[in-house]
Amino acid sequence: MSEVRVPAFERIRMSYDEWWALPEKPKSEWVDGEVVIVNVPPNLDHSDSGLGLYSVLRRTFPDLKIYTDVPLRLPRNRVRRPDLMVFDHRPEKEPVEETPILVVEVLSPGTHLIDAFEKAPEYAEAGIGQFWIVDPEARSLDIYELVDGRWESLLRLDDVRPTGEVTVPGHGTMAVDLPVILAG
Repeated sequence: MSEVRVPAFERIRMSYDEWWALPEKPKSEWVDGEVVIVNVPPNLDHSDSGLGLYSVLRRTFPDLKIYTDVPLRLPRNRVRRPDLMVFDHRPEKEPVEETPILVVEVLSPGTHLIDAFEKAPEYAEAGIGQFWIVDPEARSLDIYELVDGRWESLLRLDDVRPTGEVTVPGHGTMAVDLPVILAG
């Protein structure tokens, strides 16, 4: 029996209005006139890491609003869906057009290059203050701060250095424990 392979993602030419008018959206993003459909469902590690970080953020910053998998409109004809977005208020509409305080991408084997490398400059151009990348496979968390339009490393956690602190400007400092995040 032959194995059926489904690509990790597909790109389909479509206008923004056509994409937004679809009655049901699969997990998709809209980039430069193309719908990018992600065919990789989250695995257990992805889910645990996203929920773990969500819980730590919620507990540390109870007044902030944290959203999962909500479309975010970016400059240059892009709509992305960060795994987590953090705001100091509830955005007015979807796709969100306001700038988050920070965004988080939890890497998956099928989409890690897009999440880590394509989205990073897009988030910087949008003026997002911090970009966090959780890599469950590598057991790491990288936190970057936007400085003069470029990402600068604030903190890297891994099995060698599993704990640390990060300041979210205007909101305080947060203790970060990588094993707690990865465990969900």
